[in-house]
Amino acid sequence: MQNYNLSFITNQNLFNHVKETIEKYRFNIDLKEFNKNLIDPIKLTFDSKVYGKTIEQIIDAETIRQMDKTNSNHIGYFQQNIFRYIGDNTWTVPTQGFDVINEDLKIFVEMKNKHNTMNSSSSQKTYMRMQNKILEDIENKCFLVEVIARASQNIVWNVSLDNQPVSNERIRRVSIDKFYEIVTGEPEAFKNLVEVLPKVMDDVLNELTQNNIQNTVFEELSNIDENLLKSLYLLSFGRYEGFNNFNI
Repeated sequence: MQNYNLSFITNQNLFNHVKETIEKYRFNIDLKEFNKNLIDPIKLTFDSKVYGKTIEQIIDAETIRQMDKTNSNHIGYFQQNIFRYIGDNTWTVPTQGFDVINEDLKIFVEMKNKHNTMNSSSSQKTYMRMQNKILEDIENKCFLVEVIARASQNIVWNVSLDNQPVSNERIRRVSIDKFYEIVTGEPEAFKNLVEVLPKVMDDVLNELTQNNIQNTVFEELSNIDENLLKSLYLLSFGRYEGFNNFNI
């Protein structure tokens, strides 16, 4: 194994964590999964016509979109669970409650991938949970850590509750780079991690024997009808009146 030259995580732990994340990625999709959330063939027809794409291209794009939606959750797994390996085992990743905790430093973390992920209601709910936590102990601190924040920051989180501005020095919005600095003591720790990630991914993928996408959607649609667009309509509307004699 090559040396990734990160002082705050071992080569083996980093490799294993990247491997665990990649292995969670979705590589297979069939027609049942494709239609799990009920495909709208009318929208796909609009997409095909408006964007000048073949129905095959539109179906292919939709399968990738669905797989990507699942895979986005696994990036959250990567961002959160890496802290099991950083910080001399003082940081923990509970199965419920806060995402990351340091009992010694009395820091309780809620992680979000993007700064605009939460709407007003969910922001208020999260803030009130943090309020309750800092009331338990005068030394408790709560962080809303954002992987993609507006800027590099460690600032007081200002919110509005019942149309009243609320803030507390112990409830903070922290960008991921500043959080890595808190955890590791290194200002550029996050940047250094990101720089080596492609190398680690290449090493992991070289070890894995099967990571090709298995897509049977086209084959299964063809079994309904050779006309793929017609197959999509029959998939969604096949039991509707007149669709036993449907042509498009």
